[in-house]
Amino acid sequence: MTQLYDLTVPAFRRGFASLSAILKSGEAYAQEHGIAEADMLGTRLIDDMAPLTAQVQRASDTAKGAMVRLGGVPTIAMADDETSFTALQQRIAATLAFLDGVPREAIDGKEDAVVTIVTPSRTLDFTGQSYVLGFVLPNFYFHITTAYALLRMRGVPIGKMDYLGR
Repeated sequence: MTQLYDLTVPAFRRGFASLSAILKSGEAYAQEHGIAEADMLGTRLIDDMAPLTAQVQRASDTAKGAMVRLGGVPTIAMADDETSFTALQQRIAATLAFLDGVPREAIDGKEDAVVTIVTPSRTLDFTGQSYVLGFVLPNFYFHITTAYALLRMRGVPIGKMDYLGR
């Protein structure tokens, strides 16, 4: 049986590696084409959808939140105030450092643990396994994919293998 740690931390590491790489491509593209960094980072698919910066922040929050909820480890606060590609890369690095500090034993064996998420409109109850498979990983990949799509929409020459990781 695959342990929860193996379903989460390696997936997060790979996703953040891809996200970091596509952000580097986005930064280089913006510089080469005279696109203001704030303009590129503020890219949205539609007005009521969060911009590129928020996609990175939510991917980070998803990874951190999973470790906190499953492992009972203390979280680290991140202000969601990144306004540059450099700051987004620092956010990714800080999230990876946080993940590196989560012991495997804190996550493994929590497949049947109760995980409850309370939102303003509802309460969601999961087991550890259903939380990871039905909420955490889909949410994490949603934000990574959206970041990719935003950069691609702006013309950044990235493709599927950049998203998947080389």
